[in-house]
Amino acid sequence: MAVTKTRDRLVEIAIEMIWKNSYSSVSVDDICRSADVRKGSFYHYFKSKAELAVVAMEQHYQKAQVDFDHVFSPTNAPLERFEKYVELALNKQKQAIKNYGHVCGCPFASIGSEMASQDNLIREKADEVFRRHQRYYESTLRDMVAEGLLPEDTDIIARAGEISSYVCGQMMMARVQNSLEPLERDLKIGLFRILGIDSKHLNAS
Repeated sequence: MAVTKTRDRLVEIAIEMIWKNSYSSVSVDDICRSADVRKGSFYHYFKSKAELAVVAMEQHYQKAQVDFDHVFSPTNAPLERFEKYVELALNKQKQAIKNYGHVCGCPFASIGSEMASQDNLIREKADEVFRRHQRYYESTLRDMVAEGLLPEDTDIIARAGEISSYVCGQMMMARVQNSLEPLERDLKIGLFRILGIDSKHLNAS
């Protein structure tokens, strides 16, 4: 049990430190110090910081998946799913500000954009997570087509990709500007614009 706790502690600390700061600014020594774990123990569980980061990304996604499953549940109407998604994204950013004192943006976009050209393990994991997210969008878009909210010839894959790029871009800009104001103002409206849905469908904020 102690072995599992040590490994889990390293992963937990890595998620927090990398999201709060950046991958490059956090060293193995920093992680071990914060986790109160000896460096030898780190290398017992992980071959490198990159391997730890990949495990941390997966664990972060697994926790987030619970919320995604709830938000994108077929029991919610398609447009309601996207509205709930925006609400979820904003709430997570507000919680991050409360915890860390600044806007953190999307952890996968942050580490993926930082390390994609330097580490294939991280690049592949970030890409995998984005593709998982897109499958939620694709399912919802198909339901929108079925309900007549989108044309039958809608390119589901391309539209889901547009949504993913837009959301990631908005999150990245919020981090750069260290402000949620643009995100609160634009995320929902821009998302629905991509969907081709008139603003009258938006619930009052």
